[in-house]
Amino acid sequence: MRVMALDLGSKRIGVAVSDLTGTIASPHSVIDRSSSPRHDHDTIRRLVLEEEAEALVIGLPLSLDGSTGPAAKAVIDEAKRIGTVVGVPIHLQDERLTTVAADRLLREADLSATQRRRFVDKVAAAVILQTWLDARPTT
Repeated sequence: MRVMALDLGSKRIGVAVSDLTGTIASPHSVIDRSSSPRHDHDTIRRLVLEEEAEALVIGLPLSLDGSTGPAAKAVIDEAKRIGTVVGVPIHLQDERLTTVAADRLLREADLSATQRRRFVDKVAAAVILQTWLDARPTT
């Protein structure tokens, strides 16, 4: 089962996809936000179709104490809107510290700050997706 993940940011959306077995997450792309959420959601829908994703995982930015703050509420609202256009189940995944983990991975790869900015969103999406894939019960 192929799964896609999103790291919804205010300027960019990081995208990751799993392999066909739903075991390994890989960074895919970054969508630059437009002035139209509808346009952005249509772009996500097209990616879901192109990648033949059967589910969509969206990072949920909970507060460090696990509470649902304004950022998490905004993601929940947007996830509901995305759900009306993608046609696949949506799962929310705690994304606390994923951008920090992604940045650390990119630093370990010895990328410059400029290079890290270009990749961090899609790597964060891959961290979110891998966390979700690893937490799924095996059958």
